[in-house]
Amino acid sequence: MKFENIKGYHDEEFRWITGVKRATFEKMLTILFVALTKRLALGGPKPKLSLEDMLLACLEYIREYRTYAHVAASYGISESQIFRIIRWVEDTLIKDGTFSLPGRKALLKSDREYEVVLIDATESPVERPKKSKGTTIVVRKRNIP
Repeated sequence: MKFENIKGYHDEEFRWITGVKRATFEKMLTILFVALTKRLALGGPKPKLSLEDMLLACLEYIREYRTYAHVAASYGISESQIFRIIRWVEDTLIKDGTFSLPGRKALLKSDREYEVVLIDATESPVERPKKSKGTTIVVRKRNIP
């Protein structure tokens, strides 16, 4: 789905479709715009998708668990191109630090205590009939032409 289709949606519908609020979407766009202008200043081809469509494709991939092929078909570009776009959007937003999750050490430094419940999910052997020498030989003799 292209951004032009959902641009006029109300805030509730927009969040329902994209998974983020419109203000968060706009903040993501500003971060991506700064990164894209830096990238284009170095040279190279302009992207085939608009910046809004790039972000929307990334959100579709993350939210709906769609394959790269399905997302690429929606936007009319190749699978490898959509892979590079989604990876660039994810890396850019993470590198900015605004949308990254705290690391493992943040949990260790917190003053909260967590209760952990362990469940034993080990494999148990399945009971199967033992092969007997008599039955396998009889079957082989019958199957020989």
